Amino acid sequence: MAGGAVVNTSGAKDYPGRLTLFVFFTCVVAATGGLIFGYDIGISGGVTSMDPFLKKFFPEVFRKKQLAAKNNQYCKYDNQLLQTFTSSLYLAALVSSFFAATVTRVLGRKWSMFAGGLTFLIGAALNGAAENVAMLIIGRILLGVGVGFANQSVPVYLSEMAPARLRGMLNIGFQLMITIGILAAALINYGTAKIKAGWGWRVSLALAAVPAGIITLGSLFLPDTPNSLIERGHPEAAERMLQRIRGADVDVSEEYADLVVASEESKLVQHPWRNILRRKYRAQLTMAIFIPFFQQLTGINVIMFYAPVLFDTLGFKSDASLMSAVITGLVNVFATLVSIFTVDRLGRRKLFLQGGAQMIVCQVVVGTLIAIKFGTSGIGDIPKGYAAAVVLFICLYVAGFAWSWGPLGWLVPSEIFPLEIRPAGQSINVSVNMLFTFVIAQAFLTMLCHMKFGLFYFFAGWVVIMTVFIALFLPETKNVPIEEMVLVWKSHWFWSRFIADEDVHVGAHHVQMAASGGKPAAAAP
Repeated sequence: MAGGAVVNTSGAKDYPGRLTLFVFFTCVVAATGGLIFGYDIGISGGVTSMDPFLKKFFPEVFRKKQLAAKNNQYCKYDNQLLQTFTSSLYLAALVSSFFAATVTRVLGRKWSMFAGGLTFLIGAALNGAAENVAMLIIGRILLGVGVGFANQSVPVYLSEMAPARLRGMLNIGFQLMITIGILAAALINYGTAKIKAGWGWRVSLALAAVPAGIITLGSLFLPDTPNSLIERGHPEAAERMLQRIRGADVDVSEEYADLVVASEESKLVQHPWRNILRRKYRAQLTMAIFIPFFQQLTGINVIMFYAPVLFDTLGFKSDASLMSAVITGLVNVFATLVSIFTVDRLGRRKLFLQGGAQMIVCQVVVGTLIAIKFGTSGIGDIPKGYAAAVVLFICLYVAGFAWSWGPLGWLVPSEIFPLEIRPAGQSINVSVNMLFTFVIAQAFLTMLCHMKFGLFYFFAGWVVIMTVFIALFLPETKNVPIEEMVLVWKSHWFWSRFIADEDVHVGAHHVQMAASGGKPAAAAP
């Protein structure tokens, strides 16, 4: 039957090891890289709905907003320069993720995080002190470089440090930090909007320095992953690190031997960018492109970037719109916690499929509710009870995203690549994500103006497509060691045709290692 194959993962080895306190703390520190991305997503929408900010930098939007009470609600924020303020960050993140891939490979994951935190820190300072649009946008570009480096290195770091059976839980720490960043931004915007003197937006933008400071300082204390140490020619240090992260009393020889074999194979690859195009990596390349592409077309960033602007457009007053953004931010955090505790039990596929179904229903309901009140003219008024229904269904939509496409959109691509193409694969994942985040951020307010309530139906249609894609083409990857992931693709109904028997080296290596007492034998020809 066509469908995502559920592989019997008992064939894949379960290396010994537990969640040590050391691993837990390193993963928490690394995951704070998600704070800078989340804070940024949350802060820009709130700031762009503040009148003093609009008056200073975007006077034309401010004038349109004043007139919108009598005119078309859908179009009051439609302005390319305002959209460039939000979206320039994602374009910078896209470009920088390619450079970050080289830094991550050559210098290790921690220095990539450090570089990301430092540039984000400088960008936050520029934005907080901005006197004109040019300063604002240069600051946003520096923030984007920081996001590109952090999103490149953090998910890979978390996947490499975590024991296979807890990889989902620890990796979703990154998404949890993104949601905490979004919530913190919504709360800060709610507070700073009340500053009568009109400089609250400066506080909102400058406070991005706090999460940037945490990851910059934190990364200095992080150890390198065993995978990265082997890749960079430090096998003894790698073995010591593996022993430390799995527990002093654990026999790590088998896992270490597999890492060495994977590294030997990866050294044969001179050009990871060319190599990733080879037939045997077709499944991983497809997922690295389609999962981040679909993640953006769920429509979530529309809700998260522009939540205050969106609620304001729906006729909520400015204060109420910022409060609604706080509510959706809270839902986002709690629903992400649900996925942390279920992803390694239920698996990736069940969460993807259930979350997708929930999002489709909610988007259709929200689109219909808005259509009834605003129609195509965009002129209307939302009574209190009706507004509460809109917020409720938006919250249910956010919850569905937060335990499916939100965390899994980062987790699955970070755990499916063999070492030899991992930095290139993660770069493609980040850059596709940022490209479509940029496109949506740049186009959303114009799309809202022209498509009106139909925009929600547009995104619901995409969620149908992506849910079918997952059902057919994504195998279950829970509890499978990264080095053995090839077995999962080899036993999938569709992807198996791209992988020749000689591409599956896993079993042969195990036989060789068993024969050599757990020490890596010469690589198979």
